[in-house]
Amino acid sequence: MNRPTEFVKEARGGCLVYFVVSPGARSTEIGGIDAWRGAVQVRVAAEPKDGAANAELVEFLSRKLSVPVSAITVVKGSKTHRKSVFVPLSTDDVKSKLGLE
Repeated sequence: MNRPTEFVKEARGGCLVYFVVSPGARSTEIGGIDAWRGAVQVRVAAEPKDGAANAELVEFLSRKLSVPVSAITVVKGSKTHRKSVFVPLSTDDVKSKLGLE
């Protein structure tokens, strides 16, 4: 399997951020960086049912990154815990706003 080496990568018009999502948490929060997977660990306070965990992740990112929900897209992994998400910000902005510099 091809794994990203960095949790955020430049893309046209923004960047892709790689996540490992753990649903069913008490609250939605960043758990740190999983260096082996090249992804940001996020615990979400929603169950993985009917897209609820994806919606919670997108709403959380919208608040943390100060961008509209409509500007964030789950590009890959909508039905798995490993996700690639497009956000219309630079890699430096994403790292800074998520507190992962």
